[in-house]
This record gives sequence, C-alpha cells and structure tokens, in this order.
Amino acid sequence: MLTLPVYNVVGEEVGTFEVDESVLGGKVRRRLMHDAVVMYQANERVGAANTKTRSEVAGSTKKPYRQKGTGNARAGSRKSIIWRGGGVAFGPRPRDYHYHMPRKSRRAALKSALLSKILDNETVLLDELEIQEPKTKRVAEILNNLKIDRTCLLAIERHDENIWKSARNIAGLSTKTAADINAYDVLKPQRLVITKAALEGLVRSFKNEKGTES
Repeated sequence: MLTLPVYNVVGEEVGTFEVDESVLGGKVRRRLMHDAVVMYQANERVGAANTKTRSEVAGSTKKPYRQKGTGNARAGSRKSIIWRGGGVAFGPRPRDYHYHMPRKSRRAALKSALLSKILDNETVLLDELEIQEPKTKRVAEILNNLKIDRTCLLAIERHDENIWKSARNIAGLSTKTAADINAYDVLKPQRLVITKAALEGLVRSFKNEKGTES
C-alpha cells in the first residue's frame, strides 16, 4: 500500500490516504508511458508543412533558351528543381500524424504515470478545493502554500467554472478533471496536485476496469 499525506489549502497536513499499488498496475511501465507520450504528441501535430513541386510553381513552361550553342547546361523549364524559384523535390507535404493506441494500453500508461508521480514524491493530495468566485490570486496563494513553484497539473473531480477561470492565467498551470487526464497530461508537468475526491474517482474506475476484465 502507498500512503499519501493529505493537505488542506493552507498547506497543513490533515490526514493520510492509502492507495493499493496493484490498482495502479503494480510497477512503472516506462516503455508503455513512452509510447503513449509519443502518440499524444503526434496527435497534436498539425502536419501542414507544404512545398510546391515543379508542377505547382507559377511560371512559364517555355524553354529558357535554345538547346545548343549557348554554353549553358541544357534546360527545359524555369520551374526545374535546380533553378532558383523552381519547384522542390521530395519536400514536405501535408500529412496526418494521428494514430491510436488500444484503450487498455492508454489506461495502463495513465496508471503507470500516476504511480511514477507518487513514487517520485511529485504528487500533492489536496483534501478539497472550493473557490467561491473567479480569482487568480486565490489559486496562486494555494499553490504557494503547497510549495508548488514549478509546472503543475491541477486535477479536480468535476468541472468547476470558478476554479478553471481562477487558474487559467497562471503560467505553467493546467487544470483538468480526473476523467479527462491522460498519461501525457500527468507526465508533462513537474508536479501533480490532485484532490482527494478526484483520486478516489480514478482508483474506483481502475478497480471497476479490473473487475470487468476478470
């Protein structure tokens, strides 16, 4: 069992929370996490790089000069790839980098990412987080109380407009619900701040998956 200290918004330890390591896969599967991160990064690529071939370059198709007697190399078009302003040979073309990993693999990668963050002491468990009105200063104070001074993912149980608006202007901080996070979201920032309710929801969903598989 893994024991995590639970903190309040003031930064005081108010209890502990135990997580069964086997629910998070039992071990950190680094190769699987790498594959998942590569997939998520590839899916973010636009793939819009484009160069014009000689058939797409604007210009005359007239032969620049006669075949013989000029002292120049033979040339049939100003749009040749060896001419300045001509087409590009084997240049980048628009393409789709998008691909999918199986859902079980993506979930296993998420489990390993969470486990690695816990084992590396890069996870801060928050007992609860409530913001009465959108105020960036309030979230900044909470992060300061928790001694979070690096890039961070704030994972909450469900979407909260006040929390989202309060956190969106803080550099290096991203906010997501527990149901929406993936391995890349967890691994990219240096710290993970997750509410107790959000972690309980994730553990519960992992246990349900384990039950359906058996």
